[in-house]
Order: sequence, then structure tokens, then C-alpha cells
Amino acid sequence: MSDQSNEEIIREFVAAWSRLDPDELASYFTEDGTYHNMPTGPVSGRSNVREMISEFTAPWTGTQWDLLNIASNGDVVIAERLDRTQAGDKAVDLPCTGVFEMRGGKISYWRDYFDIGTYMRAMS
Repeated sequence: MSDQSNEEIIREFVAAWSRLDPDELASYFTEDGTYHNMPTGPVSGRSNVREMISEFTAPWTGTQWDLLNIASNGDVVIAERLDRTQAGDKAVDLPCTGVFEMRGGKISYWRDYFDIGTYMRAMS
């Protein structure tokens, strides 16, 4: 069991996105962890999560996730964010809310809620 609280781990995870390292980001998940980008579908298994992150971040040239609000209760952490992402000359400020279920200091299930239309219009 980690000495860090689940909330601290998610704060670190949110900050880690600015490095755009799929291996680092996937390391926050349990081996059987699931990432469910709600506009698309769930992906399970750390290696599959890593691959999904790698694919959708490939065109990104930078990202900074601003944590607006965070709340936790036991093994659940809810993080409201503004994800500021750059892909070459295109940029988007995307309001998101992530719900994280934690197990043993790792993410076992992450559901991320946002408007895919906002993202697609900005990146097209």
C-alpha cells in the first residue's frame, strides 16, 4: 500500500500529463485497470491503456491540465479539470471531470467526462 493518499496520487497523475509520456501515465494504472473516455469506450489492461494514450496524444505538441476541484472519499477521487492542449497550431481548452476508482495506490477504473464536439471542432 502506498504512503500517499489517493488524492495525492491523482494530483500527480494530472500533473504528469504535461510530460506526454504514455509509459509514465500507464504506470498509474493497475495491471487490469480500465480507462473509459466516456465519448468513446472503455479500454482495459495497462498495456491497452498505454496504447490508447499513445495513439490519441500522438499529434499533441503540449498539454497542461489545470486542476479546478478535487474531492475524495476512500477509494474514489473526483477531479474537475481544464485540459489545455496544443496540437501544432491548433489548441483547445477542454472542461473535463474524471472519476477515479483506486486500488492499492493505482487507478483501477477512470471515467472521463467531456464534450467530444468541443475537442473535435478545435482540432479540425
